[in-house]
Amino acid sequence: MINNIKKLVKNFSLSELRSGMKITAKELVNKKITVQFPEERTPISPRFRGLHALRRYPDGEERCIACKLCEAVCPANAITIESEMREDGTRRTTQYDIDLFKCIFCGFCEEACPVDAIVETQIFDYAFVGSRDGSIIDKARLLEIGDKNKKMIDKTKLEDAKYR
Repeated sequence: MINNIKKLVKNFSLSELRSGMKITAKELVNKKITVQFPEERTPISPRFRGLHALRRYPDGEERCIACKLCEAVCPANAITIESEMREDGTRRTTQYDIDLFKCIFCGFCEEACPVDAIVETQIFDYAFVGSRDGSIIDKARLLEIGDKNKKMIDKTKLEDAKYR
């Protein structure tokens, strides 16, 4: 009987509503931490692993020597490489594909590369439009990403060097 009376008083006094309004009133006066994403960006660690890119040497030649270490170390089997010998006796890639649906962005490919050809940039806002075909990035697209973001890649590599 007493429990029923307590329950009735609690229901009619709207205690849950008052406690919720108390929390709301507290949050009204607190400083907001919302970031308006496309216009504002939060700082990103130099060790962040985002979209992949292939780098070039300063003379414009691609760095990848087709050693296939990145393909071997990839735990998700997301990297596919085909290579051939050139006339000057060096080996270069003819196909370098990364399936971003499979990729787990672990950074092993970047760590395994002996010539720093493959890097993971700080680009995290990309989308696949249409079909699954957009998730497979080929060599031309990887080189384009590397060329377009060269300054950012060099800057983050320099900042990250003290941790290696």
